[in-house]
Amino acid sequence: EVQLVESGGGLVQAGGSLRLSCAASGFTFDDYTIGWFRQAPGKEREGVSCIGSSDGSTYYADSVKGRFTISSDNAKNTVYLQMYSLKPEDTAVYYCVAVKGTDPVLTTVMCRGDGYLELWGQGTLVTVSS
Repeated sequence: EVQLVESGGGLVQAGGSLRLSCAASGFTFDDYTIGWFRQAPGKEREGVSCIGSSDGSTYYADSVKGRFTISSDNAKNTVYLQMYSLKPEDTAVYYCVAVKGTDPVLTTVMCRGDGYLELWGQGTLVTVSS
């Protein structure tokens, strides 16, 4: 069964940190680009950060550059999103998303939301209090 399972969300004060994990199963991890999208109530979905599992290419939205770091542990089929200096505007449901293919262009295209986002996790809620 193809699955993306997120964990690590929760409630944190502004300025705090959280690490999200996305555990993938049921597909060949190295063949995919994995990313994090988020959606807050009343707001459009936003591609936060993406990584090519085999080529290591990364993309960060301007809103999180310098504060978030994406990484991949291919031995564990897991992608992490380390979030620092969290702000109330980071509050959202964070979804792990996967697209087949690895290429630096795909990493950017995927995170910008251009194209078909194949696989989705169930989401994990991040709440940042002021």
